[in-house]
Amino acid sequence: MCVPENGSHARWGAHRIPARPVAAALSQELDLQDGCGGRTAAQITRSSKLAVKPVKTGMLPLPAVAGLLFLTAGWLTFAAAATPGPMDAVRQFYGVLLDTMQHGPALGAKGRYQKLEPVVLRTFDVPFMTRLSIGPSWSKLTPEQKRRAATAYGRYITAVYATRFDEYSGEKFQVLGEQQIKHGTLVKSQIIKSNGEPVSINYVLHDNNVAWQIRDAYLSGSISELATRRSEFSAILRTNGIDALIATLNKKADDLQI
Repeated sequence: MCVPENGSHARWGAHRIPARPVAAALSQELDLQDGCGGRTAAQITRSSKLAVKPVKTGMLPLPAVAGLLFLTAGWLTFAAAATPGPMDAVRQFYGVLLDTMQHGPALGAKGRYQKLEPVVLRTFDVPFMTRLSIGPSWSKLTPEQKRRAATAYGRYITAVYATRFDEYSGEKFQVLGEQQIKHGTLVKSQIIKSNGEPVSINYVLHDNNVAWQIRDAYLSGSISELATRRSEFSAILRTNGIDALIATLNKKADDLQI
């Protein structure tokens, strides 16, 4: 397994590009995107009301009505409890990641990619991450360019995970807790490497009416993947445009599967 070392972050080619210069701009853009979350199951439960009419001739007897109320309340409680939360989303992702690592050599690079792709696309909010990574020029893209960019971005981050987590040698994944932050919920986790060294990886998740999805990952607890990607992408966009960026992402995804 190739887990990023503490204090390191993803590289584009051979050059390390600091995330800090774009952190402020990214935070401002996130401010504009905040407030678009959906209601949680608990909120739905609190707002639900069951109107009970007085018992009249020909209606259900009072014991039957009481039983119906009990069953309905139980169903609402079960629905709220069964709805996966932010920590559940990270645990499920880690479960598939761990299984992929354990079968990594047998699967090979392409097999690991194929196993992880549907999970990555379900767990990560790829369209949002693509838009924030590309930055202001996103608004100038055509719908087709946006679709192609999101597809290429999803392929790329899937290939990165398939390459980083290629085999198992006793690593452990731990989900430590969660806390509410300005732009969503921060889930804290760590990977215990085979030598016992802990590597902190925290995730920012957002409830987008479909499921809790990851919108950013912080390596070593503080290095934003989104900010890093935005730094990497900006040079390509400035010099060669969106088509060159899409081609670069697809090529890197293909190369990582060899």
